[in-house]
Amino acid sequence: MSESEVREVFERYIEALNAHEFHRMTEFVHDELIENGKAVTRDDIIAELQAHGDAVPDFAWRVQDVAIDGDRVAARLFNKGTHTKEWLGVAPTGATLEFAEYSFHKVRDGRFYEMNYLIDAQAVQRQLES
Repeated sequence: MSESEVREVFERYIEALNAHEFHRMTEFVHDELIENGKAVTRDDIIAELQAHGDAVPDFAWRVQDVAIDGDRVAARLFNKGTHTKEWLGVAPTGATLEFAEYSFHKVRDGRFYEMNYLIDAQAVQRQLES
């Protein structure tokens, strides 16, 4: 795939996330993949995203920077949403959360086969506890 095709896959993926169309992950994620160093299935990814969307129904992924190198996508995002149900083991606060995320994905045949994320966990925890 060309770098422009890889970029287009990533952009459509972010659009599906922001529309909370998690069932569309079949378009973007292989049946089996590596997520943060662990073997998972696409169904695991969908369940994880649905849990985020359930607890933070207005969760939005806002891309700030994207870099493409061959089959690799690196992105800096700011995520935002309102915590309305238990999430990450914390009772809902109704607070608006905003935190940074760094993602690194690898693409093969138009879908991700490896996905890695790093979030500002301290910022999330502080906001969940306030």
